[in-house]
Amino acid sequence: MPAPPARDGLGWDDGGLYVKPIWTREPSLVDIENLCRKELRIDTGDTCAVSFRAEGAFNKLYLIEMNQGKSLLRVSLPVHPHNKTRGEVTTLRFLRDRTDVPVPEVIAFDDSSDNLIGFEWILMEMMPGVSVYKRWRTLTMFQKVALVQRVAELQTQISLKSFSKIGTLKSSDHFDYDVGRGPFRSSYDYLMSYIEIIIKDYMTAIVEAEDEEDKEDAEAALALARRLASLLPKIFPSLQCPPERTVIWHDDLSLQNILVDEQGNITAVVDWECVSATPLWVATKAPKFLEGPSREKEPVRQDYADEDSEQPSAPDGAEDELDNEGKDELYWIHLMEYETTQLRKFYHASMCHLRPGWEVQVSESSLKADFLGAVVRCGDGFHLRRIDQWVDLIEKGECPRLMDVLEEGLAVL
Repeated sequence: MPAPPARDGLGWDDGGLYVKPIWTREPSLVDIENLCRKELRIDTGDTCAVSFRAEGAFNKLYLIEMNQGKSLLRVSLPVHPHNKTRGEVTTLRFLRDRTDVPVPEVIAFDDSSDNLIGFEWILMEMMPGVSVYKRWRTLTMFQKVALVQRVAELQTQISLKSFSKIGTLKSSDHFDYDVGRGPFRSSYDYLMSYIEIIIKDYMTAIVEAEDEEDKEDAEAALALARRLASLLPKIFPSLQCPPERTVIWHDDLSLQNILVDEQGNITAVVDWECVSATPLWVATKAPKFLEGPSREKEPVRQDYADEDSEQPSAPDGAEDELDNEGKDELYWIHLMEYETTQLRKFYHASMCHLRPGWEVQVSESSLKADFLGAVVRCGDGFHLRRIDQWVDLIEKGECPRLMDVLEEGLAVL
């Protein structure tokens, strides 16, 4: 894929499967301290300790410790100057004002790089709790059900606050393309813009291919993208009047992005960085932490091997390290699949109770959601043959679920 243009502090690594943003210079801890002292009005003699906390695809997170408490400063790369930072701030403030979703208060922000640290930043409240990912194995199933119930309640609140346009699907790294970035009036416009980006990507990849295999892969993906473009108007009308109803949808609501207290109660929902208003049919999906393969039978712990003591373990303090309690990792994978299968059912039942007509909305949205899934996977270059197979079946008037085709490899009749 072509590398986007560089900006001050931002470079691109195109040496792997994907083009990834990289920091060409590190934010200065001294400059961050000076910025925070100014914004938080901390006197020179008072404590203002800055330490690195975490890093995401586009940002670095710093912990600010003061006499009066703690805050977080998120410093962002200029992948989508002004818009991404301002969009996140607007989303957080909207949720705090209009819903009960526990999100951090924005203390101050700058959506330009013309400041003390030379990057866009958001200074926000530090929310209590730890990620439910770290506590998941210690929670009872009753506590997990209660958490899913609360997520359904919060999602219902969000979905009742609607808009009439669709935001950009992702913070685009295709700055030079002559394609629309939204806001979009209809799902058709929204998805056509996405597919146009994919087509342009693969056309460039064909020209720049280093060998015949890379060229053939790009040609296959390009052909599929064009098939999806042809299928688009059969699923989504090109004219939408009145405009579609849209809602805020957190498409990365993973266990890492939900904070809980010791009892498993939700204390915060974080990482709203690239969240936008999406068509209502997108928001009929289960949250990300409930996605995954189905497993109806609960795994029996004794049926699994003990953990190999000679197997290398994660480094001490590793972010994703969990206690396997002496059992092989496969047991925990199967247990998670079983639990999420049951919790998905409970989430759906909760939404049906909270939102009359929800079951009909989900049923009517399934093909649209699958089409979006096919477009996303086409852009990533994965499962091309099976997505082609799924398109064949749709064009024949059948309606298999995309995940069934991807997992089972259904034969085209």
